[in-house]
Amino acid sequence: MLRLAQKTPAGGSDGDDTATLQDRVATLNTRYRHHGAIDVMRAALSEAGRVALVSSFGAESVVLLHMAAISDPETPVLFVDTEMLFTETLVYQAEVTERLGLRNVSIVRAADIPARDPDGLLHLRDADACCALRKTAPLQAALARFDGWITGRKRFQSGSRAALDFFETEPGAARIKINPLAHWTPGDVRDYMEENRLPRHPLVAQGYPSIGCAPCTSQVRPGEDARAGRWRNSRKDECGIHFVDGKLVRNGT
Repeated sequence: MLRLAQKTPAGGSDGDDTATLQDRVATLNTRYRHHGAIDVMRAALSEAGRVALVSSFGAESVVLLHMAAISDPETPVLFVDTEMLFTETLVYQAEVTERLGLRNVSIVRAADIPARDPDGLLHLRDADACCALRKTAPLQAALARFDGWITGRKRFQSGSRAALDFFETEPGAARIKINPLAHWTPGDVRDYMEENRLPRHPLVAQGYPSIGCAPCTSQVRPGEDARAGRWRNSRKDECGIHFVDGKLVRNGT
């Protein structure tokens, strides 16, 4: 079993640990290069230390949630409630958790929203700052006790994800990020949901193939990219949880 390098104490040099972590990520990518998503999920849970599944309970989230449930229903699941989610998402989260028998779901919320966004309009003034406040910061705090986390990112979702690997390092955090669905297509997602009779997010049928916070998510018109409704009419296409020092983390090197 691969084990993560110990995190370096504050003020110490982490060069050796970072190199070791990158080597281990490279080994995992080589070992599982031709394996399927469920194998990558199980490798994450058995070979990457203490790992959590981070889930938005969005349009396609039920696929990884189902894989986690059949692999180990005690898998830690982190759900960030930004307090701006669609009501449908909150209801769906509760229903899917119960239906799949997930026994270790934590709801993560920021504690300083009233002080930093008292009028609830920060998303209009600075969408990046709103994401940082409501999603990125509380998630990073929740992940502090984990050695790695599982995401639902896929190569087809945007140009910034085109080179996505199954396993990545997270610079500055000494953690592994795992993307079991990296190579999946929209058809793969649809087939898996149908074959396993998994419930779809109710907003998908209403024209929301990618679902985030209500103020920053709009319906997608026929022929548009699935993520066209996220932060429409802006250059923003990521919430920020996959950024380090303002830069997108694309791979493990």
